[in-house]
Amino acid sequence: MMLPTFKRSSTGPVGTPYAGGYFRVKLSLGKDFPQVPPRGFFLTKIFHPNVAKNGEICVNTLKKDWKAELGIKHILLTIKCLLIVPNPESALNEEAGKLLLEHYDEYCKRAKMMTEIHATSRPRSSKEGLEEAPSEGPMAKKHAGDKKLGDKKKQKDKKRTLKRL
Repeated sequence: MMLPTFKRSSTGPVGTPYAGGYFRVKLSLGKDFPQVPPRGFFLTKIFHPNVAKNGEICVNTLKKDWKAELGIKHILLTIKCLLIVPNPESALNEEAGKLLLEHYDEYCKRAKMMTEIHATSRPRSSKEGLEEAPSEGPMAKKHAGDKKLGDKKKQKDKKRTLKRL
C-alpha cells in the first residue's frame, strides 16, 4: 500500500532571511493519519534551527500538539510561520539554534546565504503540484541564457564560501 505524499512550494516570508526564496516541502502521511501526524520535510536545503540536515521539520504541531482535525493547509501554514518565528529551544540544527540565540546577525547572514544558494530558483515541475514559472515574453528565452551564466557563477562562489565555513 502506497502512503500519500504531498509536495508543495512556498515563498520565504518577507522580512526574514528566507525572503525571495522558493522552498519545497514534503508531507508524508502514515497509515494512521489523521490520528498520527504526518512527517514534514524541506526538500530545499535551508539553514534553520527547526530543520535537520536531512530536511526533517520539528514543530509542535507535528509532534505533541497534533490534533486529528488539523488539516494539510494548517500544517503548511504552521511551517511557513516557523520561518518567521524559529524555536531555537527545540532545535534539530544545533548550530543554527545557537547562532540564533547568541549571534542573531550571523544567523541571518548564514540563512540568507543558504537561501540565495539553494532556494532562488522558482520550482517548475507541475507534476509535483508546484507552481509553473511564468513566461516573460518572447525575448525572455533569448536572454535567459546570459543571466543564467552569471547566476551560476555567483552560486558557485557562494557554495565555495559556504564550504569554508
